[in-house]
Amino acid sequence: MAELRFRVTAGIVAAGLALGIAELVAAFTGPDSAPANALGSTVIDHTPDGLREWVIQTFGTNDKTLLFACMAVVAVLVAGFIGAMERTAQPRGTWLLAALGLLTAAIAIGRNGFSSAWPTVIGVAAGIYALRVLTAYIDDAAAAKEAVRRPTPTPVVASRDDAVRRDAAEPLAPGADDQAADDASTPHAASGIAASGTAAPGASAEPRIGADQDDSSDASAPAPPASAGAAAAEPKPAGAESSTTGTAAMPQRRQVLQGIAIAGGLALLSGLGGRLIGVRRRDVSGERAAVQLPEPSGPAVSLTPDADLKLPGLTPYLTSNSDFYRIDTALIVPQVSIDDWSLRIHGMVDREIQLSWADLAKRTPVETLVTLACVSNPVGGDLIGNARWRGYRLDELLAEAGPHPDADMVLSHSIDGFTAGSPLAVLTDGRDALLAVGMNGEPLPVAHGYPARLVVPGLYGYVSATKWVTELEITRFDRATAYWTRRGWSALGPIKTGTRIDTPRARTKLQPGSTAIAGVAWAQHRGIRAVEVQIDNGPWQPARLSAEQSIDTWRQWVYDWNATPGTHTIRARATDGTGETQTEERRAVVPDGATGYPTTTVTVG
Repeated sequence: MAELRFRVTAGIVAAGLALGIAELVAAFTGPDSAPANALGSTVIDHTPDGLREWVIQTFGTNDKTLLFACMAVVAVLVAGFIGAMERTAQPRGTWLLAALGLLTAAIAIGRNGFSSAWPTVIGVAAGIYALRVLTAYIDDAAAAKEAVRRPTPTPVVASRDDAVRRDAAEPLAPGADDQAADDASTPHAASGIAASGTAAPGASAEPRIGADQDDSSDASAPAPPASAGAAAAEPKPAGAESSTTGTAAMPQRRQVLQGIAIAGGLALLSGLGGRLIGVRRRDVSGERAAVQLPEPSGPAVSLTPDADLKLPGLTPYLTSNSDFYRIDTALIVPQVSIDDWSLRIHGMVDREIQLSWADLAKRTPVETLVTLACVSNPVGGDLIGNARWRGYRLDELLAEAGPHPDADMVLSHSIDGFTAGSPLAVLTDGRDALLAVGMNGEPLPVAHGYPARLVVPGLYGYVSATKWVTELEITRFDRATAYWTRRGWSALGPIKTGTRIDTPRARTKLQPGSTAIAGVAWAQHRGIRAVEVQIDNGPWQPARLSAEQSIDTWRQWVYDWNATPGTHTIRARATDGTGETQTEERRAVVPDGATGYPTTTVTVG
């Protein structure tokens, strides 16, 4: 059992070293080339819709943390299996590790080109070397232990009594009686020593105790004790063999432990070192802090006094940058410098445009309030937020390129490979669709798309809110397919009318009397006309709305309820600016957003 534990540990340590070395190399070749990132991105791309949506709805913005944790568990199990299989003479674990390395390298090449395979190749080579060395140490320790356990034959020295019994049992040859009589008359015959000093035939080979010892003393001496050979054959005390085995194998065991400690230390140092080097080489947070956003045209956006009801438990009208939801396909947040960033507008256009950060700085931005929502937001979910965005109007940028009359789609590209297909008509119908560079009065947070992203009111993020955007390709829906559309989601993605109950929370125990039921409602670019609340199966009652700041943002609402003792079910529904009330039908988020009334249950009394 101890040997198996050593082998499993050796496999885990060797795999850890492979990942650590790969992380160190990836610090210079790019984070997407690290094996963990390449594999994780592939898992995201091929995760079934149902499982992905369950993870998002269950774990929210911690979905990527969960993915890395699951990958770590799988890696440990596979590495342990590799170590358990490995032997010096039969390197089955080595072959398996090499095969997994080749597969990972192929995935990295398919995603990011040939240069992205180097971290995996170098890391796996280091891991295989460590596995072979540690396995040799373990095999040596096992061989030493087995050698001590194997019994060694011990030569047996005959005693005097054995010789006498043997002589008595053997028949004498012809003439032996006369020879025996002659021998008996020879001095010292009784002692078994011939005159010439050699052992007499049939006499014991045991030496005399003293040269002057006479026959009488020999004859009268008591029988000698058992020989050394007999003593060696006696049973050993319990535990003596295992103690001897452990002592003999101790040097080899120490060598195994030292090898595991050294390989594990190298794995930890290389992994952490690679991550730190990579962060320092690419981190743009310092640059972002120094960026000065250009002032927007027109007066600064100010909130209508009654746009925020400021009730306990009610979501604030403006969502802070730190609280704003983040759902995207990037395992590692891209670090894009303004010195390297540019936006290319191309495709079905009269003239291609390339804009650098310096080019944008010469333009005058606008500032507006827009509520963004994720299509994966379940009924009553929190994957929605409202912010003040500063940027450049997309309709003006697209007009400069001159889209062709038959074009109907803008395929936006992110630096991480993500694409989103937005209807060209939506981006050019006069709404505040932006190439955003600021969020709530500061440069975009790195995790939210710094230095530039798209913000389009009225469309779910999966078809519009491309972060770290680098390209706008003017094309057609029948010629190009975006990332999520290829995976079965709707191509257009208009936001559906929805509402959420923020307070009271589900299963809350309330006191009888006046209670505020409050939440938010949204129908971006259509606005919210009304919100109604239903207690149990009673009539729908109108809620009081906050002041409308913009049809592109959510509105808060509150209903004053006289709570009575008992368990009650509360539901809510919203009506948009066109007069259409959200549907009661419960539908999942796939393929174009969830529907249904939000519901909560409370106990009063």
